[in-house]
Amino acid sequence: MKNQVTEFNESRSRGNKAIMEGDNLVLKRLFNLDTNTYIEGALSVKTKELLGLVASMVLRCDDCIKYHLGKCYENGVSKDEIFEVFAIANIVGGTIVIPHTRRAAEYWIELEEKLFANK
Repeated sequence: MKNQVTEFNESRSRGNKAIMEGDNLVLKRLFNLDTNTYIEGALSVKTKELLGLVASMVLRCDDCIKYHLGKCYENGVSKDEIFEVFAIANIVGGTIVIPHTRRAAEYWIELEEKLFANK
């Protein structure tokens, strides 16, 4: 049985492929801008992903939250750091963010389980 991390990544890949096959210049430029926003600069990639995560939580976008959690995981963010971001997002966004925090915490656990399964 696939876990939600695998399902999300596969669905995202299929969707991105469909968008790129549309060959729309504006969408391609938007995707390029998004990619380049998160490269190393004055802020580290890790910091940028944490900022993306908190913004996604406040905006209540579950797909964006999962994406940034995956990137945070890839960039060595610790569980303690993730939960501090959860706290910030809930203070900024209010209690309406709590359901997204629940799903985010479950997703993070699956990311950590993936780490242990690969060792």
